[in-house]
Amino acid sequence: MLFQVLQSAHNPPQGHEKEPVHVLFGLHGKLGVTSVAYHNGFVYSSGRDGFCRQLKVEGHQLVLLRKFKSCKGMEWIESVSFALDGDLHILGFHSTDFVVWSTRTNEKLLCVPCGGGHRSWSYKKDRTKEVFAYIKSGDVFAHHSQQVERIQNVVKEPLHGRELTSVKYVGSVNNCSEDCVDILITSSEDTTVNIWAFCSKHFYCLSTIHDHLSSVKTLALAGTEYKDGVLSTLLFTAGGRAQIEVYRLLIQAKEINGSISCQVIHLASHRLDEHWDRIKNKHRRLKMDPETRYMSVATVDQIPEIMKPVPYVYLAAACSDGSVRFFVMSERSRQMSLIAESFYHQRCVLKVETFVHTSGNDLRVMLCSGATDDLGSVFFIFSAHQCGINSLCVQMTKDGHYLVASGGDDNSIHVCWLLLNHEGPRGRGAQLLRSVSANSAHAAHVTGLRLLRDDLLVSVSVDQRLTLWNIGDTDLRHVATRFCHVADVSELDFWTRDERHLCVLCGQGLEIVKCEH
Repeated sequence: MLFQVLQSAHNPPQGHEKEPVHVLFGLHGKLGVTSVAYHNGFVYSSGRDGFCRQLKVEGHQLVLLRKFKSCKGMEWIESVSFALDGDLHILGFHSTDFVVWSTRTNEKLLCVPCGGGHRSWSYKKDRTKEVFAYIKSGDVFAHHSQQVERIQNVVKEPLHGRELTSVKYVGSVNNCSEDCVDILITSSEDTTVNIWAFCSKHFYCLSTIHDHLSSVKTLALAGTEYKDGVLSTLLFTAGGRAQIEVYRLLIQAKEINGSISCQVIHLASHRLDEHWDRIKNKHRRLKMDPETRYMSVATVDQIPEIMKPVPYVYLAAACSDGSVRFFVMSERSRQMSLIAESFYHQRCVLKVETFVHTSGNDLRVMLCSGATDDLGSVFFIFSAHQCGINSLCVQMTKDGHYLVASGGDDNSIHVCWLLLNHEGPRGRGAQLLRSVSANSAHAAHVTGLRLLRDDLLVSVSVDQRLTLWNIGDTDLRHVATRFCHVADVSELDFWTRDERHLCVLCGQGLEIVKCEH
């Protein structure tokens, strides 16, 4: 039932027992802990709640980093083992079968019918063979298997089990050979989030996150920095069941072989249904829809350091119930709270972006949202498309104006320039300077937009085309188009290296395209 850290002592006085200095109550529920292991500076525990947990010792306390879960229905977990290639294997029972599960590839490495977990058993594996022995009906059985040498890979490991919904570029790290390794994050309808490494056309998975109950629709990053060889970022994942998860990612190259390691630290969770259960005076509030999904999230990540009073991170979320919600996250206390919400749209909000406007010592956080009805900021509304807005981006230009680009279900792209001032209501106001649009920019829904420069825009669509646009004072001019292999493109991101733009798009697969202009 308990997980304890014991105070080590040499030759303790007689009559005095070692007392625990820290206890985690109910870490694996009422069925208890089944195993504890120490590996590469981390503590791993397993239990019959169906989870394995990774912890670390800080001072005299155990700190929970993350949890792992195997295949659905495998609740009886007995222990964990560590492969030579760094993979974490979960050993347990799924119904009447003994199962060895790989957390890296998310597959069963071994499955032996034995009758279930209520028996004595033992498992051993070395480089070439593995043996599973167990007692059944008074007899001893042994299952022996030997690894077969692979001649050719016939099946390639998939990126996800279903279509990809979002992709984010994190940054890059340098390995021992001074190669630049790019780090990407993808989410999927299969309820998982993957962290990937990309280098010289090699693409491989670093870690997989399994904490969501439903599809993961959107991703957001905050506080990304590369310092002392470690790429660090705060990751927000959101989607179905109105669920948000928050993680700290630490990515670096190992000094010995140059391989890339990724440490995932789970910080906080937020569910709207749990929030609803805790609030008072529910009859005075708009009832929460249990089917609410987060369609898009964006962090407030442009606040100057000198203006940050406390180490908080703010997150805006576009919701399917017609609301835009605003959250605050404290990494120090590992808590995330809902602080504001607006139901102005009253229709499904598809996209949200944030930007920070400063004037002297005055700082204001602005929200720009796009729904199935119109496009607007917190205090400025205008109609830009005939139907839903699927893509949205905001960027400050060199002359201090704000360039807002949007793409919609009507196949069009709309770009406008805004001037923000402090003469409107409550000292806030905006002026639409000018706007340009391309009514038939694509042959299908525009699902991704990114501003590469003040005068260069890239767009992707369900029509499987990636298109570059030159933003002029009076029009959008077509520059180039490339047909892509990814069907049903859902999102787009980019990064710049050696004055070249690399665009990554996802949907029914993932593709990275070099854009030279």
